[in-house]
Parts: sequence; C-alpha cells; structure tokens
Amino acid sequence: MDSVLNQLSSEHQTLAKTVRAFANEVVAPVAAHHDREHSFPYEVVQGMAEMGLFGLPFPEELGGMGGDYMSLCLAIEELARIDQSVAITLEAAVGVGSMPIFRVGSEAQKAKFLRPLISGESLGAFGLTEPDAGSDASGLRTTGRLESDEWIIDGAKTFITNSGTSITSLVTVACVTGTKSDGSKEISTIIVPNGTPGFTVEPAYYKVGWHASDTHPLSFNNVHVPAENLLGERGRGYANFLQTLDEGRIAIAALSVGAAQGCIDESLRYAKQRKAFGKLIGQHQSIAFKIAEMQARTHVARLAYYHAAFLMDSGKNFKAQASIAKLVGSEAAMDNARAATQIFGGYGFMDEYSVARHYRDSKILEIGEGTSEVQKILIARSLGLDAE
Repeated sequence: MDSVLNQLSSEHQTLAKTVRAFANEVVAPVAAHHDREHSFPYEVVQGMAEMGLFGLPFPEELGGMGGDYMSLCLAIEELARIDQSVAITLEAAVGVGSMPIFRVGSEAQKAKFLRPLISGESLGAFGLTEPDAGSDASGLRTTGRLESDEWIIDGAKTFITNSGTSITSLVTVACVTGTKSDGSKEISTIIVPNGTPGFTVEPAYYKVGWHASDTHPLSFNNVHVPAENLLGERGRGYANFLQTLDEGRIAIAALSVGAAQGCIDESLRYAKQRKAFGKLIGQHQSIAFKIAEMQARTHVARLAYYHAAFLMDSGKNFKAQASIAKLVGSEAAMDNARAATQIFGGYGFMDEYSVARHYRDSKILEIGEGTSEVQKILIARSLGLDAE
C-alpha cells in the first residue's frame, strides 16, 4: 500500500500513518472482544473523537479539521484493516449523519445539530431504508405531514447504523411529504432528535457480521418535531440523499479496500510462519499466487477509490467512478476474505483469527450503499445504456 500512498500529499500520508498506528494500538486489542460480545466500542469512538476524525472533511469554522473527502476515506481504510465495525461507525457518522446537515442544513441547524456531530460528542444517523424499500428508495412509505408549525411523522425504518447508541443525538428521516404535480411522491428529509415522543429505537439486530456496529430498526408513531427541522428544501429530499449515497459509495469503497488489505496483511504473516510439507506455506506456488491475486485486486480497488475521491474533491462529476470504486472494492474485500480463510485452512474458520471476522463482515459491503447489481445499472447508464 505504501507505494501508492506515497504519491499523495504529505498531509494525507501523515494522516494515514497516524490512523494506522491508532488502529494497531487501540482498535486491534479490543476488536475481538467487541465482536464476540456484540458491544459498541465507546472507548474507541472516544479516541477517534479526540483525534478529530469525525470532523475530518468539515471546515475549521464549524469545529472540523479542514480536510477533504480523501482524508476521510484514508482514515476509514486504515480502520477497516483491523475492524470493519469501527470503520463503518466513522463512515456512517460522517457520511450520512453529519454530511447531509452540512450540505443543505440552515445555519441554525448547523449550530444546533452539526457541531456536536463534528466533534464526536454525539452521533447522527440517516433513516432511509424501510422494510419494503431498500435499493428502490422511491418506494418509501414513511410519511411526514405539516400541521401548523410541526411535522408529524409516521412509519418505520430498518438497518439504520448508529441509531441506538447512548451518544446518538438524532436521525434524519426521509419521508413522503406530499404528491408532485406529475403524481410522483414528494420526498423530504426531516431531523428527528432522539428522545422525541413516539420515536422508538427497536432492539438491535443480531447480524452475521459487523457485530460491534450499532444497527437498529426504528419506528415513528405520531412523532411531532418543529417545522424548522425540515432539512433542505421541501421535496428535495430524494435528490439530496442520492448525493449522499454517491459520496458514501466512495467511503464504502475505501472501507472495502481496508478490509481487503487486512486480509493480505494477515495472510502474509501466516504464510511466513506456517509450515506444511517441509517448508513455509508461502513458498508453495498455490499460496503465493493466491496472495498475489489478493494484492492485485486490492491495488486496483484502491486506485479506483482514489480516483473517485479526487474527482469529488476537485468538484468534478464522480457518480460513475463512485459506483465503479464501490463495485470493485466490495468484490475485492469479499474475494480476499474468502482467499484468506482458505489460506488459514481450519484456523480460518475459527473466530479467534481476524480473517474469520473479515469473512463474516465483508459480505455486507456488496449490499449496503447500493447492491452490486445497482452499481452495475448505474455504470451501464453512464455508458448510455438504458439498463434496469
């Protein structure tokens, strides 16, 4: 990885190495415990807050670090090498918790809601997915109706990250607020603070992976919030969260690359220690070639997300490149996890080894932030193909 990292700015290199040290020294010793106990790593999150990671891409005048999106992606990659649950906690907190408020929030909303999120004092969540509306976000059924000076929200959300921790302060809810002149749904986003009557965080899911990541279904029953909690323009919610998803795909690609790299790191370590048939297994061509393929996949995926992040930070169109990065990155993570588990043999099936955790964790990367099938549709459309 370092040969590619060295092509970046000195600030980016320093950040990546600092977060790598934090991941090795702080995250690694507790990752297996939190995975086993399905517990949220509050002490790790506190450490990330003290480092300023939750404020990386935000301006200093708002309490941020004044960095760019590449900075955030580099931090996510380094954390994901060790623990994907920690990496997705940061990615979701910034990408869907803070970023929508930063992009379209009013100055009053930024002052009230955004600053605590940027500092890491609290976490925000984004309620988009519903039991019957995942990739097809236009199928939303949660409703918000404006009565006098309040929004009244009813509905349910599912698979919402960072929604039920003791430091979660809000969820931004995508809901149907009316009907457009063409008969389609008018979708808006509304900020709902935790603790609002009628807003219930349901029991956490028991997931295949990402055990230390906080994920809950949410229900809204006659939830009243002030009219000024409308985030952005009424009816612009769909466009706003599409932008959020595009940006998030780059971050998920970075997370995927970190997971893929973590599998390489562990496989190399094991291949240089484990002996079979009289020599180190890394000296067997079958193992050496498998690790070489892992390295090739990861290198290509890293370049893909670097390119997408560069385009985004340059103010250029990055939609197709984000989908490409997410597609190849998630596939690299899953393929590398599968290969690493094979290299470890029976030990790879034991939870005490981190490759087993990567094997469980990586599958969701091909699903969240738009499935691989959705990414292929978006890439095909960018080529002028009317794919559905």
